[in-house]
Amino acid sequence: MENKKTFDIMKITKSKGFSSFTSALLAIFLGLVFGFIVMLAADAGNAIAGFTNVMAGGFKRLGDVFYFATPIMMTGLAVGFAFKMGLFNIGASGQYTMGMFFALYVGFMVKLPGSLHWIAAILAGMIGGMLWGIIPGVFKAILNVNEVITSIMFNYIGMYLIDMLIQSNGTMYVSAKTRTNYLPSTVQLPSLGISGSNVNISIIIAIIIGVLLYILLQKTTFGYELKATGFNKFAADYAGMNGKKNIILTMAIAGALAGLGGAFAILAPSGITGSSMTYEPINIIASAGFNGIAVALLGNSHPLGIIFSALFISHIQRGGTLASLQGYKPEIIDVVIAVIIYFSAFAMVMNAAVGRFFKKRMHRNEAKEAK
Repeated sequence: MENKKTFDIMKITKSKGFSSFTSALLAIFLGLVFGFIVMLAADAGNAIAGFTNVMAGGFKRLGDVFYFATPIMMTGLAVGFAFKMGLFNIGASGQYTMGMFFALYVGFMVKLPGSLHWIAAILAGMIGGMLWGIIPGVFKAILNVNEVITSIMFNYIGMYLIDMLIQSNGTMYVSAKTRTNYLPSTVQLPSLGISGSNVNISIIIAIIIGVLLYILLQKTTFGYELKATGFNKFAADYAGMNGKKNIILTMAIAGALAGLGGAFAILAPSGITGSSMTYEPINIIASAGFNGIAVALLGNSHPLGIIFSALFISHIQRGGTLASLQGYKPEIIDVVIAVIIYFSAFAMVMNAAVGRFFKKRMHRNEAKEAK
């Protein structure tokens, strides 16, 4: 029994999932330590209270944690899903913005009854993101143009195009407020009933989508083909897999996921009666797409890992806003997140170190038992 137990432990520690989990934990720990050091340097007297708010503040605002986690969860899934195919979808911001615009258009320009309205707006957001994701996919598959170049440029094209279209639409845009009008109540997503928060049914949908993506990648032939092509494109082509079709499909699905993130963000209900979320066309690329890259890297591009990493990053972001009560700038959390992502890039080094640590402990225990 003891030998069997030792074997099971060694098998777990050598698994890829365990390695990814431990590297993420180490990256988070090192990032938080660095953040605490920055707080000490900025104001040593309030460092402990400020760091406590960073770590625990999100528990006081769980509704906001779930609301803000939803769009970065979707863009994280968009980036992570493409990465499984060996594609770096850095255009999630543009796809997010396009999905948001399509959802806004259906919300303002299409009249539908009751629950059909918000469902149609979500589907429109998904289609908008998909269309914007297909274009870099076609360039990559047919012309072999690097998807990083095309997708990042389509961030700018999408942002300027959407801002122009919104500002030229009198129904959508209120020039006096320099932002979009309030959406009809019929198109706003059903709230989960947490007072003082915009959290809604989209967090549940996002988690379900993450689980479905896991099943797609791990349990289906299509998912196997995507991962095989990502590991070795030439071997996949030799095995009869259609690499070009898979590239286009992957970017289409990734774009749809990011587009859903934009729809979820703009269709969220407001806590103020008669109002809604609005969009201000000020020619700035949506940060949710780049935060999604951070979420995907921390989650090792695994759908389930992305769900938890999105919740974690949203949690410390909400706590970071409370750190301002001790005089700290909320941007300190951006520093912490950046350091966490930086350390997560050294996953292989940290995995090896953790593996050596466990092996030494096991060898010592076996030596003691032998004596």
